[in-house]
Amino acid sequence: MSPWLIAGLGNPGARYASTRHNIGFMVVDALVRTCGASAMHEGPGGLYGLCTLGSHVLHLCKPMTYMNHSGEAVAAGLLELGEEAQLLVVHDDLDLGVGRLRFRKRGSHGGHRGIANIMDHLGHGDFARLKLGIGRPPGTPVTDFVLEPFTEQEWPVIRETLERAVRAIDYAVNYGLDAAMNRFNLPPPPSED
Repeated sequence: MSPWLIAGLGNPGARYASTRHNIGFMVVDALVRTCGASAMHEGPGGLYGLCTLGSHVLHLCKPMTYMNHSGEAVAAGLLELGEEAQLLVVHDDLDLGVGRLRFRKRGSHGGHRGIANIMDHLGHGDFARLKLGIGRPPGTPVTDFVLEPFTEQEWPVIRETLERAVRAIDYAVNYGLDAAMNRFNLPPPPSED
């Protein structure tokens, strides 16, 4: 069984903790809470830990080199796990509405600098991604928007999205990416109020 490296992207430090760009970090933190992961420890360029979902041991990574240099930690994590390792990068996506999830098996960086840097370090874009929607507001510069915290109104949706992301990752590692894409790449069901 091939090991999985789940790399959640974000920026280190309290200043960025609740910002839109850090939703990848938030997913790793949700995995840690859900599956009783080992304490995250420092390693090359990032924080690393282990958690178990079903019969799979997941290797977790939070790059601490800031978003635009995420590739250093991801490449180091893969090197330690060997050639058979499967990579899933979890990151924010401006083109998905808040609350949407989308798995991709591979692809371009689509303008996301963290993904671009990982591709530079690995020499290819042949790795899976789980994108979490943060929306794209009209009239606000992207660089400002991604570094803003979610609004008070968005937080209930974000908390539910993080829980769904953990379920999606669990499903992907146990049933495969194609099955996960078919199940989770749909709009979330309407909330029952």
